[in-house]
Amino acid sequence: MPLLHVTDMSHNFGGLQAVSNYNLSLDPGQITGLIGPNGAGKTTIFNLITGIYRPTKGSVTFDGEEIVGQKPNQTSAMGLARTFQEMKLWRHMTVMEHIKMARYSKFTYGLLGAFLDTPNRRRQESDATDLAMEYLKMFAVDQFADQLVVNLPYGAQRRVEMARAMVIEPKVLLLDEPTVGMTPDEMMAMIDVVRQAHERFNLAIFLIEHRLRVVQELCQHVQALVFGKVLVEGSPDEVQNHPKVIEAYIGEQEVSF
Repeated sequence: MPLLHVTDMSHNFGGLQAVSNYNLSLDPGQITGLIGPNGAGKTTIFNLITGIYRPTKGSVTFDGEEIVGQKPNQTSAMGLARTFQEMKLWRHMTVMEHIKMARYSKFTYGLLGAFLDTPNRRRQESDATDLAMEYLKMFAVDQFADQLVVNLPYGAQRRVEMARAMVIEPKVLLLDEPTVGMTPDEMMAMIDVVRQAHERFNLAIFLIEHRLRVVQELCQHVQALVFGKVLVEGSPDEVQNHPKVIEAYIGEQEVSF
């Protein structure tokens, strides 16, 4: 059984059909890429899977459980983590505070435990700090732990966002254009970060990217989306050379990953 399984998912915004009969099977340890021109519906698919939007029709199962109707905090607690094309970082918070905030969905001490400062609360808070530091080290941003995130270089902020997603110990990680705005060197560093997380945790990853070099380097399977529909899917090489993909992207020119 696929870890993440989407069946005939469609979504309308008023009279506009943004996603049409979309299907996905993502197995443990698999990296699948989703490519397509701007406005194709890629981020909408992420929002439908994670509960930001509810599909007009279709099914989404995660680890064997139907999750249509679940809220984003619920899908996150189940082990479905994501990053965003436009980073959702809080200017007034430190790097460590960002990572621990994501971990709070796992805490069990409740409001009473927080109010009374129980031993259970102190233990969970201490464990969360240790785990947060472990992930900050993994993504090479531990030296920034006590700094405001707004003061970090752009590439480091992206790695903080990755660490925040990973600290919930997800089974599936959805990455929405993780290299957008990066220099070539930063892009290659992010490829290494994603590959490291994948190999260390046998993590299933669903990846949106415009920079096709990233797709070629990381993905085992690729879907090309146009106007909310999957035009073609297969290996990166198969999708790269498919005439319909070439036409959708750049007319008669060669698509180069």
